[in-house]
Amino acid sequence: MKSYREELWFNVPGRRAFINITGKVNEALRKSNIQEGLVLVNAMHITASVFINDDEAGLHQDYEDWLEKLAPHAPVSFYRHNRTGEDNGDAHLKRQIMGREVVVAVTRGKLDFGPWEQIFYGEFDGGRKKRVLVKIIGE
Repeated sequence: MKSYREELWFNVPGRRAFINITGKVNEALRKSNIQEGLVLVNAMHITASVFINDDEAGLHQDYEDWLEKLAPHAPVSFYRHNRTGEDNGDAHLKRQIMGREVVVAVTRGKLDFGPWEQIFYGEFDGGRKKRVLVKIIGE
């Protein structure tokens, strides 16, 4: 079995964003030369997420609105975590809801997706560099 590892780096200037990273994951898969196996895509920061869904602007706005209702950023005093001097208690909760990682099958050298599926990086506390791990294993 072969394995391949690559890190993707992001520095979102705003507080939150959803970034389609499917192309970057496809490029890593191409470089790996793996034809059959699995791709793990993992947000390596506790206030960021990786998830699979449709690349549709209305859906992304729905996520933004829904997440803000579930875990509003303000008032920051609402979160015990922020008593440590942070202001990102909401980002930790949003990440928990949206997930840490995804695993996608690789078949004949391609990501084995259903209709409309794409991989996204979700940022919930931007303003600094963060990374995503792409780990590919197989033959």
